[in-house]
Parts: sequence; structure tokens; C-alpha cells
Amino acid sequence: MYSAAPLPTRPRRRLVLAAGVLLSVLLATGCAGGEPEGGAVWQPGAGGGDTGAPVTPSGAPEPADAAAISLSATGDIIMGNAPNRLPANGGKGFFDSVKKALAADLVMGNLEEPLTVDTGTGKCGPNSTRCFQFRAPPEYAAHLKDAGFDLLNQANNHGYDFGPKGYENTQAALEKYDLAHTGAPGQITVVDVKGVKVAVAGFSSYVWSNPLTDIAAARKVIAEAAGMADVVVVQVHMGAEGAAMTRVEPGTEMFLGENRGDPVKFSKAMIDAGADLIVGHGPHVLRGMEFYKGRLIAYSLGNFAGGGNSLNNDGRLGWGGVLKVSLEPDGTWAGGSFVSTYMNDAGKPTMDPDDRGLDLVRDLSADDFPKTAATFDDSGTITPPAGG
Repeated sequence: MYSAAPLPTRPRRRLVLAAGVLLSVLLATGCAGGEPEGGAVWQPGAGGGDTGAPVTPSGAPEPADAAAISLSATGDIIMGNAPNRLPANGGKGFFDSVKKALAADLVMGNLEEPLTVDTGTGKCGPNSTRCFQFRAPPEYAAHLKDAGFDLLNQANNHGYDFGPKGYENTQAALEKYDLAHTGAPGQITVVDVKGVKVAVAGFSSYVWSNPLTDIAAARKVIAEAAGMADVVVVQVHMGAEGAAMTRVEPGTEMFLGENRGDPVKFSKAMIDAGADLIVGHGPHVLRGMEFYKGRLIAYSLGNFAGGGNSLNNDGRLGWGGVLKVSLEPDGTWAGGSFVSTYMNDAGKPTMDPDDRGLDLVRDLSADDFPKTAATFDDSGTITPPAGG
């Protein structure tokens, strides 16, 4: 899937776009960088640490007749919470129910926990009552590989639950199974997908990730990514949390005093900067989807997995899904679909024959984005709006 070979010459469309966006950003910031639009939020137990080097592709030349590629994505993934809340049988077969639905040329997920031993630097103190920290054994990376995942996002509020060492241990665990990762500050992960270069960058409101709340800085990251690859994907952990947080409205969202970004402003700014697909998560519920300049924005894919009952699966909090998108080698829309899942009593992702998630996303999209909504037929096929 990926290697550390030098990058080839990039497509002219991407180079021109990147240069134009970067120039506009530099002019707007006076070439010195402005103050962030919202300060990064630091969680207890956070520290510094190596961000990890970006992963680069094989460098194989793009075939002249490259076909559309398929990408699938999920929301939040927690496979269990060590040491006492882990799934049965060591997690074997954890993703079996959804394995076929995930299948794509590039399979991505939001890893909402470190894969690490106890580093002794957990963010929750012994007397904490409203503090949540998660971790799964490093060997659980094998379950992600078995499910078909290729790339995991670490840009979220639990990425540093066990400090910089836990973060680094997670990267090492993923790399042991040839799984790519993204989300560290300045990290742009480039993978070769059937000869098409796909750049993925992860964003959140935390200092261990690319910046969600400093849009000018985020634009620079995407402008750079657009110059490195044919297709640019944004993974972003944004928005307030909770069962009632299904609606998308303009403006900054706050949660427990934290700035969780302005999902609409951020997403559209990233597309303006060169992104071709926005994959959102964070609210722990599904949200609607819309098209902007022909590119899809999925504002939240909800909860996908909460092994060991690590995540609340009551009502809408238990619904998730798999987003599958096909893009042409230049990043333009070629088709897509959404299939419903839910977390069962053990927190495992399970196909939902009642399509509760699909019904909710369809209704939310129509309500929140009357003119730009993605539309869904009964099978989950996604259609852009006329002229969208």
C-alpha cells in the first residue's frame, strides 16, 4: 500500500491549485502566520513527543488510463478498554459482521484510543469521576488489519490518553501490521491507491494534531497536500458531543469549555484549499452530508465500535455506518453510498437491517442543507444535488 520511495512529479492541476492557495494564505497572514482563530485545547496528561514522519507512496507512475478509486471510512473505533473491559476471545473476529461493507481500495477509520501498554501517564487521576481514558493492547492492531483497514486517524481527543509514549506506541503497533496512520502536527500521509496518489491529513482541536481551530494554518497543510497527491482527504474530529448533537448549524461548537471548531466553515475552507473529501467524526452521533463545489462533506459518521461497552450505545449513540466514495484520479466525484451499522450489546460493529442510520442521515441532510444536501435512495446510494 505504501513505502518510503521518493514522490514523482505531481499533476499540474494540483501544483497550480497548491501554489494559488498557499500564496493567498501567505498574503492573508503577512507571511508570518496569524493568531489562531481559537486556541488549541490541551487535555490532562498531554505532553510533547515525536509526531512521526509522514508516510510516502511507492512512487510508481500513474497509469494514463487510471480508473476511479474507492475509499471507505468509519466514525469512532474503540475495540475495548484495557485492562478489564476487553472483548471476548481477545477481540478475535471483532469486525467480522462489517468486513464486507468496509471493503474498498483504501479503508480508513478514526482510532479513538491508543494501542499501548499502560505508560503510567494516563490523563485520568485515581479519583476522577468524569474523566474518560481508553487504551487497547498493542496486538489489537491485528484486528484492524484483519478487518481490511489501511489507514487510521489519531487526530481526536483520546489520541493522547496515555501521553506521548502511548501515542508513539500506537504508531509502532499500527506500523507492525503495515497500517498507515495520520493526524500528527504537520503530518500528511500519502498512499498509493491503484496508481493514484491519495493524501490524508487528520485534524482536531488538540495540540497533538493538525489544527482544527486555526483555519489559516489548516489551509497551509491542505495546500501542501494538494501539491503532493492527486486526491486529498481530510479526517477531522469536530463538533460538540452527545445524543442531541445531530444537527449542523453555522458557527463554533463548544463542549465542556472546549472549542470544537466551526464544522461548516472549516470543511468548506479545506475544500477551497484543495481537499476532495471531508470525513467528520467526534459528536458520537451521525450528522447530515452535503456537497460543496462538487466535493462531499460528511459531518459525522457517528460511533462505529465501542468494544467492552466503552461507548454508550443507547439510541442514536449506537448508530454508525460505512461511507464509501468513488473518486476519479483528479478527485472529482464518481459515486458513493452509505450503509448502516450499529453497536451490539458487546459494542461490536454490526450490520443494521433496519437502516436506522441511513434514515437518520437522509433526514438530517435534507433538513440542514436544503439546497446542497446529499440525497440517498433506499439502498444508500448517494447522489449530489443538481449542479452540485
